[in-house]
Amino acid sequence: MRRREFLTLLGGAAAGWPLAARAQQGKRVGVLMAAAGTDPTGQSQTAIFMQGLRKLGWIDGQNLHIEVRWAAAEPTLIQAYSADLVELFKPEVLVCATTANLAALQRVTSSIPIVFLQIADPVEQGLVPNLTHPGGNVTGFASNEFSVAGKWVSLLKQMAPSIARAAFLFTPETAPQSGLYLRAAEAAGQSLGVEVTAVPAHSTAEIEAALARLALDSNVGLIVSTGTFLSLRAKLIVESAARYRLPAICGGSDEAFMAAGGLMQYSPDPLEPYRLAPFYIDRILKGAKAGDLPVQLPTKFRFIVNRKTASALGIEVPLSILLAADEVIE
Repeated sequence: MRRREFLTLLGGAAAGWPLAARAQQGKRVGVLMAAAGTDPTGQSQTAIFMQGLRKLGWIDGQNLHIEVRWAAAEPTLIQAYSADLVELFKPEVLVCATTANLAALQRVTSSIPIVFLQIADPVEQGLVPNLTHPGGNVTGFASNEFSVAGKWVSLLKQMAPSIARAAFLFTPETAPQSGLYLRAAEAAGQSLGVEVTAVPAHSTAEIEAALARLALDSNVGLIVSTGTFLSLRAKLIVESAARYRLPAICGGSDEAFMAAGGLMQYSPDPLEPYRLAPFYIDRILKGAKAGDLPVQLPTKFRFIVNRKTASALGIEVPLSILLAADEVIE
């Protein structure tokens, strides 16, 4: 099947974009989201982004035409939607979430301004040369620095002091930044007496099999790294961790993990970059260069603990954890 036919079957309606773009008056903004279109967090993020643009006078369907594409952490869709947003929709500005989506867009354009969201340490990843003056056609809103992975190990050890090994669950293909998180987690684990082991997973079946193997060992904890692929499978991961009695911490910012009954989550506010991005879009549409706008770092982090889940695992939540938590689910 040709790529264009594949997209049409998936509801991309890409072939209609050039006509739609001509029919719309005003500027064009292409948005490549990481999640699935039905994902509640993704819907909230998009709604806040649209609301922010409206407050600045940019109204979709009037002086603005916004095309949103949901890649759902599928490599084929990431590549196809990136190319079609650039080649068919021809926007004045592109917006994207996650490293995989940004890398795909950078492969197809070096001229259209790109505002990225939720990307860990873009300098360390080589996506921009520096934060204050990123240069080129890219700027945006970063999430964690990779050193935060040490915090995940520390919190897991505090919650369950008997842990001797922490399994680091990640998806290499759609979250290529995970290797840098893993390196930081391994370094922190050495000082905490915790062996951090890599657990790559490329499919739902591999996640299930990996967690089942962990159940064969004692004193094992689980670190769920960042990445949309894992966020979209939060319910499966949480239920499996409960079944195999694995204390787990999530490093991603998606709300699905704690909504499903996860034990702990430490991450930036998932909505903050979507509140702030419209200001950069506004400036770029009015003539500013993306490369002249500094990359912004997160200002809000959330540490959430679920005492009910801890009780089910036979864990008495330490006072230090309770005092540090921004939210405790009883």
